[in-house]
Formats: sequence, structure tokens, C-alpha cells
Amino acid sequence: MGESAEDSTTDKDGSGDRGSQQQRQRSFWKELPILVGIALILALVIKTFFVQAFSIPSGSMEQTLKIGDRVLVDKLTPWFGSEPERGEVVVFHDPGGWLNDEPTQRSNSAVVRGIQNVFSFIGLMPSSDEKDLIKRVIAVGGDTVECQGSGPVKVNGIALDEPYIFPGNTPCGEKPFGPVKVPDGRIWVMGDHRGDSLDSRYHQDQPGGGTVPVDNVVGRAFVVAWPIGDWATLPVPSTFDQKGLSAAGPLAPPAAGAALAVPAVWWLRRRR
Repeated sequence: MGESAEDSTTDKDGSGDRGSQQQRQRSFWKELPILVGIALILALVIKTFFVQAFSIPSGSMEQTLKIGDRVLVDKLTPWFGSEPERGEVVVFHDPGGWLNDEPTQRSNSAVVRGIQNVFSFIGLMPSSDEKDLIKRVIAVGGDTVECQGSGPVKVNGIALDEPYIFPGNTPCGEKPFGPVKVPDGRIWVMGDHRGDSLDSRYHQDQPGGGTVPVDNVVGRAFVVAWPIGDWATLPVPSTFDQKGLSAAGPLAPPAAGAALAVPAVWWLRRRR
């Protein structure tokens, strides 16, 4: 008679509490696949539109990037029309014939390959089949680039001081070139390890004269994320901020405007 409503809904041996806990556990296991699915979708979206991991397969960018380093590549800014700039380290698709003799790095284990394929699909691991390249942008569309003798590399007549070059290398490596006029919509790229990089210098006999289409650029590598001991950002070196380096581009319109202004002023004075 004196039993409360709360007492009546709970067994004396606590079986009601156990039933509630079991129900919560079952609910968690039902929700887990949904949570995993959402996480995978988010990872895939990030890989597709924002950031993707790439592995360094060769020594062509030493010492800036070492074999086995994992870099994160910004894929977002190209969606807003941003194009590669001088000094940036970029990942790009093979423009044709650059990687014909390069084997893909695949494990002999089917299990390892399967795991790698899954993680590379969602962007958490570089693909074992990727045939992309990573180099430094030296010149962009409209620039004239050259390297004679032992260097230095010159862009629009301005000599580059390149402290990032692999120790013991010369700026030209063993392949002097130029002058080369880079077509609009393309870039001239070189590895930091000039003695071990089959870059634009070695593909001048192919369509594009060794230059790479901007549309082939996946994005800019902005940080070395792995291994932890190699962690570093990848800023644009100060040598690319030199005054006059872009003389062939942004300074041309003002000069043209000034040239047109002189006869215009003369004509107006005659009218008066």
C-alpha cells in the first residue's frame, strides 16, 4: 500500500537498471556504423576539395623533402581561381611522358594493398598507384627563364639566390637551358636536387617545351606532416620577392598606359 510510483517501476534486484544499460549499449552499436559512415564521407570531402596527403617517392626535392616524407597539399585555393606562383612547391599530374619508366610502389601483401587502397581513397594515406610529381615552380606564364653555365637561374633577367638547392649542386645541374619563354597557362618547374631531378629541363623536346599546364596542378604542398622529426612548413623563399622579378607581367600594363597617355595629353592641348 505504501509503495511509491518510483519503487513500482524498479525491481528490488536492480534488473530495471541493467535493462536500461543494455538498451543503451544496443543503441550505441546501431549508431556506430552511421558515425563511421559520416566520418568517411567527411574525410572524402576533405580529400576532394581541401587537403590531401602525398608521399615523396624520390630524392628530386632533397633536402627540402626527403624520400618517404608525407606532405599535405592545399587543394582548396585552385577552386577559387588561384594559380601557382613562383617559389611554391606543387604537386601536379604527369603532363605526358615524364614518368613512363617510373614503377608504382605497391606492397606484395594483398591485405596491405587493400588497406592502403581504402585509406588512400579517403585521403588519409597516399595512393600506391599515384603517378603525380612534386617540384618547385620557378617561372609562370609570360616569364622568360634561363640558366647558363653553372648558373644562376634567371627569371626575367633577375638572378635567383637559391639556398634550398641540394648541397654540392649547381643551379643548372648538368642541364643548362634557355632562354625559354613560358606560355600563358603553364609553369616551369625544377627539383631542388638539381642533379637528381628530371624536371622541365629534360622535357623540352615534348609538347609544351618542358612546361606544365596549370590545369595539371593538384595543389600547393604547404607542410611536411610526417615523420614528426621532419615536420616543417614550405613557405615561398624570399628570392622570389625580388623587385622587378615580375617586370614582364604586372608592370607592363602601367607602362603601356603611360605610353598611351602622352599622345592623348598632346591631342587635348592641341584642341585647346
